[in-house]
Amino acid sequence: MPAPSTGPATSAALVAEDLSHTWPGTQAAALRDCALQLPLNGLWMLVGSNGSGKSTLLRLIAGLLPLQQGRIRCRLRCALVFQNPDHQLLLPSCSSELLLAIDTRLDRTSRERRLEEALEQVGLAGLADRPIHALSGGQKQRLAIAAALASEAELLLLDEPTALLDPDSQREVLALIRRLTSRAAQPLTALWITHRLEELASCDGAALMRDGQVGPWQPGAELARRLAR
Repeated sequence: MPAPSTGPATSAALVAEDLSHTWPGTQAAALRDCALQLPLNGLWMLVGSNGSGKSTLLRLIAGLLPLQQGRIRCRLRCALVFQNPDHQLLLPSCSSELLLAIDTRLDRTSRERRLEEALEQVGLAGLADRPIHALSGGQKQRLAIAAALASEAELLLLDEPTALLDPDSQREVLALIRRLTSRAAQPLTALWITHRLEELASCDGAALMRDGQVGPWQPGAELARRLAR
């Protein structure tokens, strides 16, 4: 299993080096000389306690926070999927939400085709006109993932995407990301933050985040067993 590196790698989807970040009004750093090398393709998970820096790291990668120190080099177009889809979905219907994510330079036929393909990929085919308020929590989260796909994202940044879902929806969302990252044609890369040890068994590699730093990649099931002890 590949380990984080402070040097560039042609096989890496993303390389972050020497990241440090302190939130305004606090003294303790959320990140301290943090390094991450994310392999290309596959489902990769970060696990850690509250305050370990996981969400801060994800927001820096997504460009939602300014870099205070360090460097991030990413070769893929990325999209962030929030823990709560209600904080992400802005428009009244599935189709209007996806059209917001699709390149406006495309012609109408191409935009409609991409919309339908994105819904089909996440198991929401035929729901283009469904009001978002009529969707279940799991369907809303899959719609947020569909919006990322419609934007042609190649790297999905998922911030505890199953935390607010019921057990069946948790399994559906995890299985969906597993399919997207392991498909034969154009597999995606996903960086998934979790606190659920049982989810680690589904990833290609997992790393423990502690005190603002990322540990080495290792098999997810092995890390889960060690943390459970």
